[in-house]
Amino acid sequence: MADFEQPAHFAFDAESLAELDKIVAKYPEGRQASAVIPALYVVQRQMKRQTGSAWVPIKGMDAVAERLGMAPIRVYEVTTFYFMFNTAPIGKYHLQLCTTTPCWLRGSDDIVAACREATGIKGWKETSADGLFTMTEVECIGACVNAPVLQVDDDFYEDLDAEKTKALIAALREGKPPKPGSMTGRQTSAPDGGPTTLTTLQFAPES
Repeated sequence: MADFEQPAHFAFDAESLAELDKIVAKYPEGRQASAVIPALYVVQRQMKRQTGSAWVPIKGMDAVAERLGMAPIRVYEVTTFYFMFNTAPIGKYHLQLCTTTPCWLRGSDDIVAACREATGIKGWKETSADGLFTMTEVECIGACVNAPVLQVDDDFYEDLDAEKTKALIAALREGKPPKPGSMTGRQTSAPDGGPTTLTTLQFAPES
């Protein structure tokens, strides 16, 4: 989505206001600016609810600045510094593909290719023609042991290969996202086939 219009207005809805009150209450008086990152998440989630696209418009940044008593430029700086805030509209599902070393060694190139084939997206930060998917290349997302990993919005799908990735995207297209986690049925981060140690509980005898 290269061309888009910034909304002319943004106001926190009742759900966001209630969430903001809880967030700001965690900080001492005069330190409300420390809530800027969670407050920006509130904006991004509200935009998702209202428009189907999770992003932070300029008017949303201004609303955060007003609520926290900050200069707007300080909020702009935070929003544009951190990669997890989208400053332009994205698709309904945000496909965030880790391509750093652990995922690459485990086949992330195949995951990228499968996503491109299934969505028709050719480059990074592009949105599919149907508006459902946006693809973004990301740095390590901390699930290396179950690589390769694809993060969809806030959910992690692990132990992927090309076919499992295509099946995942097909399910998302139908509005039926599978349960996050290992796509091979791996138990948390245990070895393939299940844990091989500490498989029974043993208790010390009472003295």
